[in-house]
Amino acid sequence: MRGLALLAAFAACMGSLVSPATAQDIRSRQWYLDAMKSDEIWQTSTGKGVTVAVLDTGVNDSIPELRGQVMQGKDFSHKSKAVNIDTNGHGTEMAALISGTGRSGGVQGLAPGAKVLPVKTGTGKPGIGDSTPIYVKAMRYAIKRGARIINFSQSIRNPLDEDALKRLQDALREVNVNGVLMFAASGNDGKSDNFAGYPSNLPGAVGVGSVDQSGTVSEFSTHGSQVAFAAPGEDIPGHCASETGWCTESGTSHATALASASAALIWSAHPKWTANQVLRVMMQTASRPKGKVPSEYIGYGIIRPAQVLLDGKGDPGPADVNPLFPKYHPGKTSPASPSSPAKGDAPSDAENGQSETPAAAATGGDDGNDSVLVYAGIGVAAVLALGAGAYALARGKRRT
Repeated sequence: MRGLALLAAFAACMGSLVSPATAQDIRSRQWYLDAMKSDEIWQTSTGKGVTVAVLDTGVNDSIPELRGQVMQGKDFSHKSKAVNIDTNGHGTEMAALISGTGRSGGVQGLAPGAKVLPVKTGTGKPGIGDSTPIYVKAMRYAIKRGARIINFSQSIRNPLDEDALKRLQDALREVNVNGVLMFAASGNDGKSDNFAGYPSNLPGAVGVGSVDQSGTVSEFSTHGSQVAFAAPGEDIPGHCASETGWCTESGTSHATALASASAALIWSAHPKWTANQVLRVMMQTASRPKGKVPSEYIGYGIIRPAQVLLDGKGDPGPADVNPLFPKYHPGKTSPASPSSPAKGDAPSDAENGQSETPAAAATGGDDGNDSVLVYAGIGVAAVLALGAGAYALARGKRRT
């Protein structure tokens, strides 16, 4: 049996140790909320009525910002304890980024009206054996419990054999057949081997990369045709995993959680839309890349829910056509890649010229004035990818 390690890819804290930040400081450091115009968005939508399944290390529902936000879930991990026991902290952080209320100075989530369905798939510690059956069960459970969105802030690094790959693809088929959106982290190996992990590189999953506060693509963000979108994933404040106080975190995990929250906001405001329609308007309103669309670095662009919720932009289009995978017919064996958009689904004024440099990730000059983010090109993020865990829960930390 192949050993599959469920590891945090960033083990060491970076930067100097300082005193824990005050409650007021935590909200002020959530720069991405201001960039995404969250205060204005919440006047229109908070994500109410939408359930987001968080497939992760469990969710500690006792922290102030998650009290009353977490549904009764299930533990599918090898070392089953309880779904609300999260010794790693990763799943709890993802849940807080999605639906945290900010209570008692805690993390303010982007979609505080959404509910989190915790589905524990591991503990963040090394495991033995093929864990794809766990993920398959978790995905099916999320569907059964009525989740409209599945957040998978992980990346399976080990090559999968034919049976494991089929299991995972069959589960994704069920996700899509049931009208559920699944966002998956692209991974944090852009600095090293740039390995395209599962399930973000499979048809039916929406791969998410990371950008920093200036809109610069994170150096660690794994890139390739599997990337459909990018979202903020650097300098994200959160609870320190093994100590009190707050840490600044980075990773495509965080970007994925914010993508899931963005979808929840849009779906809450338009409850009759299908998953395909929510995805389509997200593609149309993202701050698009310059050059070839989609870009291998940020896909169709950086997610901007305010464009939909405040400006009324985006045409939902046909309910039954997947805009990201137009040739993907769940259950068949020859799906298309996310680099083959359906006609009319890409931004109408997107440039089609090839770009030979990483500047392909730079966004065009459309109306980006709704955000303080400057959507620039590839930058030199200071986060380095460490190690090669089979299942990567990737995040960098530094104490704040």
